[in-house]
Amino acid sequence: MQVRTIAVVVAVVGGTLVWVAASPSDSRNHTEVVGVRGPTTTAPEGSGSTLLDHASTSTRGIDGDRINVVFATVALKQLSAVMGFSDDVEFVEQAQAIRTFVDDINAHGGINGRKINPIISEFDPTSETKMRALCKDWTEGQPAAFAVVDGVGAWTGDNELCVAQEGHTPFIGQWTTGTTWLEQGAPYLWWTGPDQAAILASTVRWGLDAGYLKRGAKVGVIAGDRASDREALRRYLLPALSRAGVDPVVSSIAADPSDTATTNTQAPLIIQQMRSEGVTSVIPMIPFNVFFPLLQAETEQQYFPRLLLSDYESSIQVALGLIPIPYLDALDGQQGLTTETLGGVDDDRPEAKGGYNPGVRSCYRTYHRVHPEIPEGNRSAYIEEQGPIVGWCQAIRLFAAAARRAGPHLNRRTFVQAMAGLRHQPGTYTDDLTYGPDKFWGPTRYRIVRLHNNDPKHNGCIRLFDGRAQGTCWQVVRDWRPLAAP
Repeated sequence: MQVRTIAVVVAVVGGTLVWVAASPSDSRNHTEVVGVRGPTTTAPEGSGSTLLDHASTSTRGIDGDRINVVFATVALKQLSAVMGFSDDVEFVEQAQAIRTFVDDINAHGGINGRKINPIISEFDPTSETKMRALCKDWTEGQPAAFAVVDGVGAWTGDNELCVAQEGHTPFIGQWTTGTTWLEQGAPYLWWTGPDQAAILASTVRWGLDAGYLKRGAKVGVIAGDRASDREALRRYLLPALSRAGVDPVVSSIAADPSDTATTNTQAPLIIQQMRSEGVTSVIPMIPFNVFFPLLQAETEQQYFPRLLLSDYESSIQVALGLIPIPYLDALDGQQGLTTETLGGVDDDRPEAKGGYNPGVRSCYRTYHRVHPEIPEGNRSAYIEEQGPIVGWCQAIRLFAAAARRAGPHLNRRTFVQAMAGLRHQPGTYTDDLTYGPDKFWGPTRYRIVRLHNNDPKHNGCIRLFDGRAQGTCWQVVRDWRPLAAP
């Protein structure tokens, strides 16, 4: 989790929308989401076609037998020097990983005879001005990009729309929010993570099934005050709770990192309110920077309600890094809903025994063949199951699959039409990526995992490749189920 946590911290430090990721599914018995609608892709009335059919036919970024693809990576070394947090081995290997997977595609015929020309562009996520300038260079100036790809979810928020909506350039990325974003970016915006509307609807369904949410029960919702949180609350979560007969206690909290003093003041008051009203279950809709003061307030007041964690703002992912220190009592045993393959370990044993899924195993073999050495500071040459290397592998192979499917006449229109036709594409963060004319995000299923502080003498976690016990882990409580319709 070190890699993914650093990505979250980078986004928070920059004052941007916090990175949200997701991705799952078992490679067996694939089940598509039923009734989930993505962007409204209907063209003007009477046209008899969709926005996919009206996408630009521009070939900008295709130069003879080369396809220029921008791979946007965080300038982590620069940020480490400025912010003071340490590098993760795999983060400094991002450019190496991108070249490895692109070279593998090019060596096997490329894209219908064309080769991907990787333009690896580092950016500073703390500067919205610089990110926008890069976007304009890619979509209007130089380098001319046919598509932009973000494998780990660091290119966030309005910057996605700058590429897709303003630049009419295909964008594949891991960061996600609610359906409105996809509606604005259609048909050029494609997510490898889940629509958060489906995450919230599924969280309610899980809560009902598990008995944490029920008619008459005291349920709390703590939501950030950002526009994205307010919309998600109003448009997705509250209607789902209303349909379930649940009338929650709702509290809003300052969520912008620049409002730290206000957040720290509000947090203990909100927890006091939840406690005084007898709330037993809480759905958090908050970014990482708000999670800390709320957990601190719970600890100080010795009040630990059931938390329904999820992929919304990655609360189930980042929470594992907060036990056993400093929030063991608040988090140990808490459960969450995820579309990611949480619960496994970093080695190529069979998936059924906790190892890599088929997508990660394939990426590992490709990467290990070129880079068999053990990186300095690592115990093995295994790549992280949820790390940046497999994130880039997933996104690059997804782009290649759609570009090949588009055929010899590749342009923006044929590419987005091909993306809409991808079904059961092997993934890494998620096992299965399935898209459609009205589904611009990949995951189709979720699993429930528990945060577990391990006791090596009574081991409850999957052992590591060398037999060592993990200190903490996610335990799979309930395996893959179809995501609910928003």
